Amino acid sequence: MPLRSLSLQLYSVRHAIDEDLPGTLARVAAIGYRQIESSYKLYSRGPEFLDAVTANGFVSPTMTSSLIDVDLDAIFSAANRLGANTVVDTFIPEEFWTTDDDVTRIAGHLNAAAVKAADYGLRVGYHNHWWELERRFSGRTALETLADRLRPEVVLEVDAYWVAVGGEDVLGLLGRVSDRVRFLHLKDGPVNRENTQQLPAGQGKLPWPEILDAVPHLEAGAVEFDDYSGDVFEAIAASFAYLNPKVER
Repeated sequence: MPLRSLSLQLYSVRHAIDEDLPGTLARVAAIGYRQIESSYKLYSRGPEFLDAVTANGFVSPTMTSSLIDVDLDAIFSAANRLGANTVVDTFIPEEFWTTDDDVTRIAGHLNAAAVKAADYGLRVGYHNHWWELERRFSGRTALETLADRLRPEVVLEVDAYWVAVGGEDVLGLLGRVSDRVRFLHLKDGPVNRENTQQLPAGQGKLPWPEILDAVPHLEAGAVEFDDYSGDVFEAIAASFAYLNPKVER
């Protein structure tokens, strides 16, 4: 199926943002992006960020933030200001996924956040790295174990590259959790943990047409680079050139 919409996860250009926030967002817009995945951290920088978002005509359907032991009211208020519909927790470190009880505890935090989010007209979601796929409980990945314990309204933002790095068949995993997946992170590469070797979508080992077909409820894909050995603006432009034709018109 085609992509419904295409974002850039602004973490990809974080170093440029640190040097020149307005200029960086203008460069992203010049490439052709009209949608971003922003963060509570960026929002917290103050009016400069919101001004740049508005000046470039960006929409931000997703915003990322920790959802554990934080001020949820402040986070969800920020998401409303940005016009986001979903707040995604993108990083619960590996050491917190040691036991089955750990997964239950994480699910409890996300479920509590989901109840609070509903008061703001929002959903919450979770984004994986590789360790939620490497770690298994009763023969199932920690990510799937987590999904089993989440409230129905909690969604997943699956990073397909990290699924592969975690040793799972991406299409198989997506098939098992497709009812939860509303967002994808879109990056490519040789499938290893060396972030500087990440590549634009379509230039690595992941079968993107098949991946997109495996997610029938997908609302948005977000181009992302954890790191890149070359010019990251060239990389996000290459991903845009590959993926934008797949966006439904």
